[in-house]
Amino acid sequence: MASTLKSAAAQAPSKLSKILTHLNASPRLQLEGVKSLRMSYAFRNDHFGARHFAKEQLPRIRWANPSLDIQVEKAKKLVTEEWSPELEIEFTNGTQKTLSLSDKWSTTIVAELMELAGGAPWKLHKAESRISGAPLVPGEESAPKPRPAKTALPSLHLFRETNPKTTPTPKQSAPAKRARSAKVTATASS
Repeated sequence: MASTLKSAAAQAPSKLSKILTHLNASPRLQLEGVKSLRMSYAFRNDHFGARHFAKEQLPRIRWANPSLDIQVEKAKKLVTEEWSPELEIEFTNGTQKTLSLSDKWSTTIVAELMELAGGAPWKLHKAESRISGAPLVPGEESAPKPRPAKTALPSLHLFRETNPKTTPTPKQSAPAKRARSAKVTATASS
């Protein structure tokens, strides 16, 4: 029984080999002329395509572009708040381009990013995919057809500027708590 388990474990791919297979999967997400990526999306309960992109594709982008500056902001979002997730791309020549990620699948986000910054390797991959009939990005064939855009939602940055948070005033400030606890300690020792 134990030898059967050992032989099955020896034949199964290791966790590391699975991770490396994912990171090296085709197409290689190498970006040309990109200085940084800044992404913002809801921490939970919204922006599903953006969250899936961050989980599945950003590690592949990091692997292919080790010196690329990647910043991700996962913001808490209330049900009543409406803002759009976005990916801001800063190029080495100083120009910036912002992609709205609202209602997009992660495969669509990858394709749009690579169209902007994939360079010659991406063009070659597109040509090979067209010839072979394979999807441009694996999983793309399952993506629904794009829906007409809803009213344009503001970005997280613009939403924060137009809807400043009103922070509730604390019932008791920290110095007052310390002063009261010091008084209790002094009374206890007397």
